Amino acid sequence: MSKTPSGQKRSKREIRREQVAREKRMRSLRIWIPAAVVVLTLVGLLIYRATRPEVEGVVAVESAASNQHDDSLVIPFGDTPPMGGPHASTWQNCGIYTTPVEAQYAIHSMEHGAVWITYNPDLPADQVATLEDLARGENYMLVSPYPEQDSPVVLTVWDRQLAVDSADDARIEEFIDRYKQIRGPEAGAGCSGGVGSPLS
Repeated sequence: MSKTPSGQKRSKREIRREQVAREKRMRSLRIWIPAAVVVLTLVGLLIYRATRPEVEGVVAVESAASNQHDDSLVIPFGDTPPMGGPHASTWQNCGIYTTPVEAQYAIHSMEHGAVWITYNPDLPADQVATLEDLARGENYMLVSPYPEQDSPVVLTVWDRQLAVDSADDARIEEFIDRYKQIRGPEAGAGCSGGVGSPLS
């Protein structure tokens, strides 16, 4: 038997109970401390991504209300793709398309956090390939030609857009890193199981 600081004797059972409790506390700490570090790191990363300054040249609009479904809606092609607003109840499957996709479906994909990269149909083939390479094997990326588009390349997410003159513009990857799965009001919802058959 051992003695307490006051000189009282402690039984082996008490000593063992204290050892078991101490070991249990240590096991909990070994589990919870790493888990807390991971959670805090992820939260910090999300806060950092959400509060970084806008990418240079990005046009921002006031955020449109989400979940505005209208299956009779047909959005015509124009100068630039829309950045949100009313859309179809089904989203465009993310991936690479060699023909134009309908904006009413693409907007729903952007609502889910997708980046929609559109290009003027006259864009040289090597630049189209560069854009397709950015999306190949990636989630929440949608690439397609866009008739009547003024700029050679436009990147669009929910309420943010960047027009560039070349597929080699360094801001393209910056835009993707900054806004993918950040801007959509339903970011993280599905980007497959909708309409369309992408190449990849």
